[in-house]
This record gives sequence, C-alpha cells and structure tokens, in this order.
Amino acid sequence: MTDVKYKITFYSNWHCGSGLAAGADVDELVIKDRNGLPYVPGRTIKGLLREAAMMLSQFTDVPQDSIKRLFGLGGGEGDLGSRSVVSFTNASLSADEQAVVIAQKLAEHLYQSVASTAIDANGIAKDHSLRKVETTIPCVVYGQVLHVDECDIEVLLQTFQWVKRMGLGRNRGYGRCEISKVD
Repeated sequence: MTDVKYKITFYSNWHCGSGLAAGADVDELVIKDRNGLPYVPGRTIKGLLREAAMMLSQFTDVPQDSIKRLFGLGGGEGDLGSRSVVSFTNASLSADEQAVVIAQKLAEHLYQSVASTAIDANGIAKDHSLRKVETTIPCVVYGQVLHVDECDIEVLLQTFQWVKRMGLGRNRGYGRCEISKVD
C-alpha cells in the first residue's frame, strides 16, 4: 500500500459549494476551512474520479477490481454497496501558501463574486433572476489518496487525466482544471 499525492491546478475561477448563502449579497458561498481558506472536499474528488473511472471503463480495459478497491461499488436504493479501501483527503493550498495567506490576512482576496441573470427568449433579463455566486480565483490545491494498492495506481492516474472541470458552473467555464500526481 502506498499514498498517492496529487495536485489540482485550476485554470479558471472555481466553486465548490458550502450550501450556505450570505444573505442578500451572495446566493452561494464557497466551502472554506476554519481559517477561511478554500478547499475541495475529498468526497467531491472521489466522486469525480469514480465517474471518470466508469467512463474510462467503457472505452478501455479497466480492471473492475481496481475500480472497486479505489471507489467502492454503490448499491441500489437501501443498499450501501461496498466501500473503497482507500481514503481521499481534502485538497487544500500548500502549507507554505496557507501560512502566508493567514499571516498577511489575504484570505478575502482569494474570492470573487460573480453575478449572472436568466435571459428570456427576447434577450431581456427575467425578473428576480439575478444571482451572485462566490468563486475562488485560480490556484493550486494539494491532496492525497491514502492506502492505494500498487496494482491500482495506474488506474488512478488514468482517472486523473479524465477530470477537466470541477465544481459548480462546469458548463459555463468555471472550474477548468488538471489533476496530476506529485512525486
């Protein structure tokens, strides 16, 4: 068993939601740690990589045992299926970057509010459709996949290559990213 370190390089603003709002100012806030810094939850990463593995298995010979060990097999309604044997940590800024951002009180500069509105068939904004979403500026976050069997590393690395977008607004240009192994 080995741990695989990886990084997610974001090339555009991104949003992993917290499920919270900021009253009348922002409709959807980014998930943040106790220091106000952004991160990507491990369960989000695992879900995206599971989806990538399932797509990959449609085009290549991916060992189903590897998929089961890495991501588990979801059961049907009421069935928990089987759990994966690996763990996915949250992906966050490097320790050095975190220290600088905290020490210099720069966390608020990591975020931008983006406004959008629904447009009707005539090209006119629909009433009461203005929304503001908090996004995180492009950055690099790091995480780990713990307890990976040596025979599953290649499958994991292949799934990294299939994830090109992450988070809310993926179809609108947000969350463009690349996941790669860190040596």
